[in-house]
Amino acid sequence: MEALVLFSGGVDSTTCLAQAVKNHGSENVLALSIYYGQKHNKEMECAEKLVKHYGVKRQTLDLSKIFADSSCSLLKGSSEEIPKESYASQLEKTGGSPVSTYVPFRNGLFLASAASIAISNGCSIIYYGPHADDAAGNAYPDCTPAFNEAMSTAIYEGSGRELRIAAPFLNMSKKDIVKLGLELGVPYELTWSCYEGGDKPCGKCGTCIDRINAFKANGVTDPLEMER
Repeated sequence: MEALVLFSGGVDSTTCLAQAVKNHGSENVLALSIYYGQKHNKEMECAEKLVKHYGVKRQTLDLSKIFADSSCSLLKGSSEEIPKESYASQLEKTGGSPVSTYVPFRNGLFLASAASIAISNGCSIIYYGPHADDAAGNAYPDCTPAFNEAMSTAIYEGSGRELRIAAPFLNMSKKDIVKLGLELGVPYELTWSCYEGGDKPCGKCGTCIDRINAFKANGVTDPLEMER
């Protein structure tokens, strides 16, 4: 293996997977899907379909116990409702603090776990998909350039300078990611972004709003939106 991709089955990670496959070949890519106690398994189910589409090997990891004490609204153990509004609206209410769907230091934990698995599988690079729209306004502080730089240094040094991180979308918008994915032929109809686990996306949570707008900005309709 050459590359490991942190892979949820959403728009960003699937576009990341497509780019890794283009760069390294499907036989050299390992997709890592992590369960962290989400209220639904839709993304994980989509991830399974997508790895078959791309012909890559997939590994799963359960880290749900680590978040057992979190009140994050995305988690099964939380009594909080998932907000049905944009991240910008949520940040106005939090005064700039992370939104309620921020899973505590999730990307830090994911990257540390991925580093161990990547080294064990002979990979030299980890791909993951944070982007500017998520980092903006501190909604998700573990998606910022400063966070990525710190984790990149830690993993590079901690691996004996044999493993590095690639965050190709760090300074891109969701619109830009979808544009790239369309060029790469990503089967977005197989992906899932909604924080709810219904048969169809709710169209109202922060990630649904961002996703719908990103497709519209590229002059196309989200294939999942067409099913609603």
